[in-house]
Amino acid sequence: MGDELTISAPDAQCNPRYGANALVELKITDAAGIKLVDKTAPMSDKGGFTFTFVLPKGAAPGEAKVVAMPHNIDWCDDTGHNNRVSGNATLQRASCAVPEKSFNVTP
Repeated sequence: MGDELTISAPDAQCNPRYGANALVELKITDAAGIKLVDKTAPMSDKGGFTFTFVLPKGAAPGEAKVVAMPHNIDWCDDTGHNNRVSGNATLQRASCAVPEKSFNVTP
């Protein structure tokens, strides 16, 4: 087995109200594009999470990628309508870019 790695994100400064049973969807690929992780994990109501996994020994060295976003939520509504907020709220549109970060796998 390989090294144990932890991926985490802090709670958002605003209150996105993901709910008590919120999940984060995690997809991790190695430098060769091989899927290492495709799972959901618990996420706080404000979006914070911590996920630990074991990096497989056969993972390709180089730049690996992590994509983490709320599971089963329309995180980018291109119509401009936020169906999770009711009442009078001033909203700021967010970027629709896929939230991706990289890390380096060394042999």
